[in-house]
Amino acid sequence: MTASKGKSAFKTIKSRYLTEKTALMDSLKDLDSNPCLRKFDQSKIVFLVDINATKKEIALAVESIYADKKISVTKVNTINVKAKKRRVRRCVGFGPRKKKAIVTLAAGDRIDEAV
Repeated sequence: MTASKGKSAFKTIKSRYLTEKTALMDSLKDLDSNPCLRKFDQSKIVFLVDINATKKEIALAVESIYADKKISVTKVNTINVKAKKRRVRRCVGFGPRKKKAIVTLAAGDRIDEAV
């Protein structure tokens, strides 16, 4: 599968977004300490994506990048992060804005990459 509108999958997905919170979201699947967490069987991964990418394009891009692992995407949630105001001496400017995508994989699917 390829991303629509002639875009490459690597143009749609810029990089994987790794923070403490995203690592916790990915590891929730393995926790058994709480009865609510035992029901959590789907892995969630966060990516930085192109600002103009739609949810369907993101899902197709993730499935095509990880085609060798036969990953299937069940759900995509997106977050638009506004540009941060930055100040250098007298000049006020803005940092880059970005778009994050939280991709939910099907039960049993995993992306295990050494980071």
